[in-house]
Amino acid sequence: MNPDVRKLLVLAEGRFSPLKSKTANGAIVYLREQVVAVIDSSKAGMTAQQVLGYGREIPVVKSLEDGLRYQPTHLLIGIAPTGGRLPDAWRALIKNALENQLHILSGLHTILSDDPEFSSLAKQRGVTLTDYRKIPPESEVVSKGTWRQRKAKVILTVGTDCNIGKMTTILQVHREFVQRGLKADFIGTGQTGMLIRGRGIAVDSIISDYTAGCIELEVDRSVAEGYDYIFVEGQGALTHMGYSGVTLGLIHGTMPDAMILCHQPTRLKDDYGLPLPDLNKVIKLHEETVQFFRPTKVVGIGLSSVGLTDKESTESSEKIERETALPAVDTFRFGGAKLADALVEYFSTLSD
Repeated sequence: MNPDVRKLLVLAEGRFSPLKSKTANGAIVYLREQVVAVIDSSKAGMTAQQVLGYGREIPVVKSLEDGLRYQPTHLLIGIAPTGGRLPDAWRALIKNALENQLHILSGLHTILSDDPEFSSLAKQRGVTLTDYRKIPPESEVVSKGTWRQRKAKVILTVGTDCNIGKMTTILQVHREFVQRGLKADFIGTGQTGMLIRGRGIAVDSIISDYTAGCIELEVDRSVAEGYDYIFVEGQGALTHMGYSGVTLGLIHGTMPDAMILCHQPTRLKDDYGLPLPDLNKVIKLHEETVQFFRPTKVVGIGLSSVGLTDKESTESSEKIERETALPAVDTFRFGGAKLADALVEYFSTLSD
């Protein structure tokens, strides 16, 4: 189906909020014209604007039945329950959606298309089950080191912690490159980024030996299509004990020409209660990790200034700029121009 005519009913039951419904929120920001309603019985009657501060008049409804009034073509699972598995309570809802001939878009770790009941019902009703975390066999490959012949420039977002704005920052800067007429691609590495781009690879579902190889394959695909700049969504954090492995795999798979470091100035500790690292130390760590293989640089800092006013966000950016001598900005609030300028300037200094 042409994505231009896709109409999304987004499931975010009990979790629709600025921080707990990442996929739903990403769809509302980047696929705004496709989202017709959000399901969350706890906020029914409100609008996305009232809940998130953006999204205008997208209605929040109580149930699937209420959402069907908006004539959706797809049900998007817009939140991740604990463990990323399908809750038993959702089975009836998904079956009901299929009965009403809605295509299902899912980023769950539970692969819906492998469920005999769902797959049979989808076939009967002539609709599809899209599992963003279902890994195609061709993606289970070891990295070949194709960066050594690559002409396109690859930009990767990294972070001082998890869930700190890496996808939003890279999308905003990618958007700025496209608006400037530059041939730029975006590679999603999680279900939300894949939904927005329409392809990519869910790296948290890949066997660890293949993390670098699968993202290298995606980069090579963009290179073959003639893109000059390839923006890759980062995941995890090198300094996070739980999710550092995926970050290192992405670094080695992309071998980035440049990186953007993402940081939330109001966040002081990570999931383990450890203080977030000093920015200059974490910049050096990322640069040295890549420089074992090739030159690279962290060219700027993307801020997630949730909870701050615009003035406070700007003050935080200015403080970080003084500390790091790098440009810093919340791209969601103020756009990606500042970091795009930094990338263009940096790339202009590199020899072919």
